[in-house]
Amino acid sequence: MMGLMASDEARTETRTQARAERHTESGGREVPGEAPATRVWTTWTTRLLILGIVLAALNLRPAITSLGALLEEVRDGLGMSGSIAGLLTSVPPLCFAVFGVTAPRLARRFGPGAVVCAGMAAIAAGLLIRPYAGGTGGFLAATALALMGIAVSNVLMPVIVKRYFPDRVGSMTGLYSMALAFGTSVAAAATVPVTNALGGHWQPGLAVWAVLPALAVVPWLPFVRDRRTPGSTAAPRLENGQSAEKSGEQPPLRITRSRTAWALAVFFGLQATAAYITMGWMAQIFRDSGVSAGTAGLLLAVIMVMGVPLAFVIPRVATRLPHQGPIVLVLGVCGLAGYAGLYFAPVGGAWVWALLLGVSNCAFPLALTMVGMRARTGAGVAQLSAFAQSTGYLISIPGPLLVGVLYQHSGGWGLPIALMSALMVPQIVVGVLAGRDRTVEDEAGR
Repeated sequence: MMGLMASDEARTETRTQARAERHTESGGREVPGEAPATRVWTTWTTRLLILGIVLAALNLRPAITSLGALLEEVRDGLGMSGSIAGLLTSVPPLCFAVFGVTAPRLARRFGPGAVVCAGMAAIAAGLLIRPYAGGTGGFLAATALALMGIAVSNVLMPVIVKRYFPDRVGSMTGLYSMALAFGTSVAAAATVPVTNALGGHWQPGLAVWAVLPALAVVPWLPFVRDRRTPGSTAAPRLENGQSAEKSGEQPPLRITRSRTAWALAVFFGLQATAAYITMGWMAQIFRDSGVSAGTAGLLLAVIMVMGVPLAFVIPRVATRLPHQGPIVLVLGVCGLAGYAGLYFAPVGGAWVWALLLGVSNCAFPLALTMVGMRARTGAGVAQLSAFAQSTGYLISIPGPLLVGVLYQHSGGWGLPIALMSALMVPQIVVGVLAGRDRTVEDEAGR
């Protein structure tokens, strides 16, 4: 009897998958005998997943850039020294490294949708609590809670794209990278005006950013019970009737044996160093040069907003090139030019330097795209994403802290800017190595 029931269930599942394939091939038109559940999954659920990806991406940086815009006020309010403020700007990469490495394991146990949903809730809670936590310790703890949610979502975004949209890695990576850049720039530009509108106190100016991740929880709720992960045998069919994962469960890769994985991890770390120095200190650099607080926030927003169009274009271009080295070189040269201008004429050419640094900051979506391109399977992408991001964020931890120390002890921004310029050279070198046309599966024996 049990054997017959199992056989019936297997036949039912096969018929359901066949109906899903016919429905997708028909372009979403109703097919006689098609189950309603199939129509929901192939249309409404797919669109809801895209909405969830976009809303999640919008929340991956405002916790950081909103703090950068009000760093001086937070320092005064909590009595922070320059070194402690530098430590604060190093907290994001530290949390991303520590918590990001747990994302694949959590996704295997609970499903990627549940992890991202919990991540959005953690971001909302952390952003709401931290301005009112009382003291530097409480502020850091609440910030770490928000960054924990960002960390696991950071790692799982490329995994979700590779799994559900295997034939659209470039366009979907561009979409969520563009949303990420938009959220980053809006938080940088709007935090000071919003703070002024709320009475001029920095606490509500920071707490207001908890609203957006709270909204982002909603579209992920239907995916909380979907525990299928990259490498599982029950992969859904979303795009063009394709299975999002064609192979069964695979043994883990020996990822540390891959030179490409190491090159990508170091590239990710160096671009993250530049990004978090920019988000944590760039507004202060402009303010110390004589620019008003509101204008400094706008300049930071310009740097971040450049990623909105370019984060959509660069991944699409990168997926069409056999080698991504030329893109790495262009971004690096823009960064070197921006830092040189910031050193010699920080006020006179402020808007030009902001534009150049904004182009250079687009190394982040390029790195995410290469994560999806340097592995053939969803399981490989999950491992590579966790390794590259966690290792990369570990590499980036000293950068913002060192900038704060150099600034405090030198009394100016000359040495910190020189450090930023020097780090751009190895970033170009390892980026060219990471952009070579090969996969980690070819380099790392199972």
